Amino acid sequence: MTEGRVTEAPVTGGVLVVVDVQHVFADRGSPWGAPRFAEVHPAIRRLTAAFAGRVVHTRFVAPAEPAGAWAPYYAEFPFALTSPDAPLYTLVDDPGQAPVLTATTFGKWGPELAALVGEGPLVLAGVSTDCCVLSTALPAADAGVPVHVVTDACAGASDADHERALAAMALYAPLITLTTTDAVLAGR
Repeated sequence: MTEGRVTEAPVTGGVLVVVDVQHVFADRGSPWGAPRFAEVHPAIRRLTAAFAGRVVHTRFVAPAEPAGAWAPYYAEFPFALTSPDAPLYTLVDDPGQAPVLTATTFGKWGPELAALVGEGPLVLAGVSTDCCVLSTALPAADAGVPVHVVTDACAGASDADHERALAAMALYAPLITLTTTDAVLAGR
């Protein structure tokens, strides 16, 4: 569905934001597991190596006390109400010296990430395409930062959810560009 909207133009410069590559999304037995995580993880690692020194990792954690709409959300997913240091919230890969931004929200765009990214471009890879990637891409683009979503380095809750999220983000062109790992690496 989104294949015609993916650009193969090289991406130069910018910061790679590796969105929520955590065990809670990587593990097949997790209620939040992304079924294609294992397929996209090698692409995420290739990008991380290519962007050495210009990588930010994000990490989703549950709030200590869910409030507002989060209260019924966590009533549906009580397994997730645990310490931010719980194994399910650990990153799959060691971030090394790269900054790690931890948030209790799906979207990671805000003053802290903006300070790390600057004027961009912002290159996004990770999980889940239809949740945290989408929720990070839209406000970043709205703030005027060029966003490149690496389609083959993202995984959704399902194939259909992944495709719907990519289709929604494609509507924001040219603020958001859908691209591939090979295209991004061609600009390195």
